[in-house]
Amino acid sequence: MEGFSIRKDFVNRSKVTGLVVSRRYTCHRQGHGPTIKKRDASANKTRKETRTGCLAHMTITRQPNGKFRVIHFETRHNHEFVTPLTAHLLPSQKRISFVEAVEADTNPVPDGVPKKKHELMLAETKDDDVYDSVDREMSLESKRTRDLNRDEAEMFRNYFRSKKLKDPSFVYCVQLDADEEMTNFFWADEKMLADYVNFGDVVCFDTTYLKNKDCRPLIHFFGINNHKQILVFGAAFLYDDTVQTFKWLFRTFLKTMSGKTPKTILSDKDAVISNAIVSEFPEAQRRLCVWQTYQNALKHLNQVVASSASFTSDLCSCFFNPDEEGFVNSWKFMLDTYGLWENEWLHGIFEERDKWALPFSKHIFSADIETALLSEISFTSLRKYLKLESHVLQYVKHFGRVVNDYRYKELEANYDMGQQMPRLMGDVIMLKRVRLVYTPVIFKAFQHEYENCLNIVVNQCVETVNSVEYKVSTYGQVRQYTVLCSSEDDSVACSCMKFESVGILCSHALKVLDYSNIKIVPSQYMLKRWTRDARA
Repeated sequence: MEGFSIRKDFVNRSKVTGLVVSRRYTCHRQGHGPTIKKRDASANKTRKETRTGCLAHMTITRQPNGKFRVIHFETRHNHEFVTPLTAHLLPSQKRISFVEAVEADTNPVPDGVPKKKHELMLAETKDDDVYDSVDREMSLESKRTRDLNRDEAEMFRNYFRSKKLKDPSFVYCVQLDADEEMTNFFWADEKMLADYVNFGDVVCFDTTYLKNKDCRPLIHFFGINNHKQILVFGAAFLYDDTVQTFKWLFRTFLKTMSGKTPKTILSDKDAVISNAIVSEFPEAQRRLCVWQTYQNALKHLNQVVASSASFTSDLCSCFFNPDEEGFVNSWKFMLDTYGLWENEWLHGIFEERDKWALPFSKHIFSADIETALLSEISFTSLRKYLKLESHVLQYVKHFGRVVNDYRYKELEANYDMGQQMPRLMGDVIMLKRVRLVYTPVIFKAFQHEYENCLNIVVNQCVETVNSVEYKVSTYGQVRQYTVLCSSEDDSVACSCMKFESVGILCSHALKVLDYSNIKIVPSQYMLKRWTRDARA
């Protein structure tokens, strides 16, 4: 079943009795929003277009017997309907009763997505005859490096067995150590596997809690969807930190994901992990994760963080600066302002900046995942549940709620995408076409690049046999960028490498396309992972 919301249109009342004589109801997407003739420069946010000019409507009139009769019914809509999964997000369905709230708290919806404002508790069951996935072929050759209470290990296994009993698509695997003690636990559900199929091109391997001896050793694999929202692909508890453990983990992850290797894998700085990645992901591009490097910086510089209110902001601005010159200048500013020229840790990571800093790794596709992580707070909420004194199942259940929260945010984004359209900055053919293909957040980023291209000038143009080399710069600025444009297939390549790293064309490339009278983005630059149909 699919549906739509309605809106009251006109109403005629009897002048004598005041009763309704006739009324018309329309689709809630009837009509058009106000036309913006001039953009308000002071406005921080413009409202999205929700109306599409839909003509679907129904007119009723009161009959002499007091009953109403439908006299006109237009069934045709010019937009997609809402699915049952998102029906509660329609304007007419915002309010729910107490009974519905209780039902929402107890009844899951497909793919484990919770209904709005209600978290789903992960249920426990007991069963002794459930499939058990213990990997006996890749047991550790040594005893595990971290202690794990045998009762807690059994709790882990029994919990995962109960999940497998309820959901046959649920995957988990246990690795034993040399004493045949349960040591490492990996798990993923069906939704995680499906997410990886569509968005597993970039994977971040987060080991934030692994080295903290006060916390349980959680790691997780995550990526980013077409709305630039976090997706979890899988998680694990690792009570051993040898290279054999990580090789087992990566091999198990690949097996779970049907052997599909990510294009790019981001990780923390760790020699053991790096060796395992090289061994198990030989075809993937590898880079240290800026976000994890930034988190490590906050730990190493905690005294500076505590003594200065502005340091965290300056550190963030420096670490996530995508421009090489801007990165170097902000780094020097930070060292000068806070007297950190003698800090050995900062000196060490600056020497290795080509392994993690954005300006020096633009040739590696990262889907701009680190920018999305800047606004991420859900992972940090896990810390209190990972304390050693916390019950193991309390954490696992909370992790499930965090994952469900991510999924619900995606559900909302998909609903909004179907009901609203981002506003155009002007009557531009390229923007009109792209708006129908990209998700709203990606279109917003693309439109920003298009706005910037209006201030770019072409300084030089050199033709060769099959291509043209352009030198471009922003008006009033000295720095130039080189853009190569092929006349054979309308391909463009800019020295800023934004497309190679993020997956959308930069303002420099858009300027050259416009200069070449190309008004539609070439299909090879419309990555499916950023489109509305990314999951199709």
